[in-house]
Order: sequence, then structure tokens, then C-alpha cells
Amino acid sequence: MAAAGLATGLTAEDAREIVRKSVELDQANWLRMKDYTWVARSTQRHFDSEGKVKSVERSAWETVMVDGEPYRRMLERNGQTLPPAEQKKQQEKLDKSVARLARETPEEKRRRLADYEMRRRKEREFLLRIPEAYDFRIEGEAQVDGHDAWVIAGSSKAGYRPKDRDAKALPKIRGKIWVDKSSYQWVRLEAETTETIAFGLFLARLNPGARLVFEQTRVGGELWLPKRMYMKGAGRLGLIVKIAMDEEIAWSDYRRFQVDSKVVPLAR
Repeated sequence: MAAAGLATGLTAEDAREIVRKSVELDQANWLRMKDYTWVARSTQRHFDSEGKVKSVERSAWETVMVDGEPYRRMLERNGQTLPPAEQKKQQEKLDKSVARLARETPEEKRRRLADYEMRRRKEREFLLRIPEAYDFRIEGEAQVDGHDAWVIAGSSKAGYRPKDRDAKALPKIRGKIWVDKSSYQWVRLEAETTETIAFGLFLARLNPGARLVFEQTRVGGELWLPKRMYMKGAGRLGLIVKIAMDEEIAWSDYRRFQVDSKVVPLAR
């Protein structure tokens, strides 16, 4: 692996700096994502104790922006377009949300949007810990979806101490990132748990060997947004319920939501 790093002319510190830049850009992308609408399609598969598929759930939804906040409107359930009656209910729910927000006072709106922005930032803050939580090495170079990328592997840094609760899971994960050489954006990420990870008050546990694949695509020139995510893992909910499942989500049809509330096609 060291030979691959030498072949690129980049050191471990170079790899860390590339990851640091990519994390900062990811934060910017995440914040700007609120200016867009999109369609997402999800497939969940649940497995029995022998690893056989026992159920499959498929759904699709459109995320639209309603006065500064995202609103999810269901489009398909179990792989089928919603019947007219359910489509009507979805529209009625959206109309009620719009009407409720229209009654807000300026101060209520300011507080709501400030709270929303704070939640958004907190959701992604733990990623800022990545450059300090891992040792990095350049494994080589590759082309992904037409982009020349560095392939950077990360493993838990000895002696790393998480500074907050959300970062406690980082030492139990190893991964690999494909970073676009021209823009420093993530093209692909792969991660795997190496130890059991607990969530909440130990009510949920994710076993070692869980996998995550995350891919992004360039939208509207410089912005990079989610394209595909695949997760597979097993664990427990509570003390009794065992779960084993995978899920794939694909995002598409990104459109910029303008101030005048018109949704317009976005050039790719």
C-alpha cells in the first residue's frame, strides 16, 4: 500500500489534507442541498436467520421545499404509483403545511428556520472529526463515473479520543474514499464497522461487518449531491428483536427551488 502512495507522489499528510478539504466541501454541499428539490427511490430487504429474503419494501417520494424546509410527498408505495385517493391525501397534507406556515409571524418563522439550520448542521458535524480520527494512506488512483480520483483508505488512529457523542462511532469504522482530483469532492465512499456500535440509550446495536456505500454526482456545475446509498447490516433493537436488512436509496431529478417558488429544470 505504501508503494501505491509513493507512486502518486503523495504522503500520508497529503492524504489527510485531501480528506480535510473534501469534508469541508461536503459540509457546504449539505447546506446548499436545501435549495433543491429531488426524487428518491428506496428498496428495503429484510432477511431471516438463514440469510434468506423474507420481505421487500419499495417506495418513492419527492422532496419539495416549503417555506425554507423540506417536505416529503410520497409518490409510490410497494413499487406502485399511489392511487388517486392517496394522491389527494398527500396533496391535502402539503396544502395544510403551506397554510400553517403562511400564518406564522416573522418572529416565529425566524425561530423555526434557525432551529432547522441548527439541526442540519448538527447532523453532519461529526464528519468534521474524520481528518483527526483516522490515519490515511493513498492506495492509488481510479476513474469513477468519468472522474479521475484519488483512492484514500482510512483506519482508526491509535489513541484517538472522540470529542462528542456522535464521534464515538468513528474509531469502530474503517473506510475508503474516492476523491475527485479536480474538485476535491467525494465521488464514492465505502465504510465497514469493525466493532459493535450502540445508538441511543443502548436500545439499538449495529454488529461488526455492517457496510455502507455512498455515491455522489455533480449537479449544476460545482455542487455535488447524493446519487446512491447502499447499506447492509445486522443488529438488535432493544434486548430481544434481531434485525438483518439492507437498503438502497437512489436520488435523481434535482431541480433548484427558486425564491419565487417555481421549480425549474437544472442543467447537468
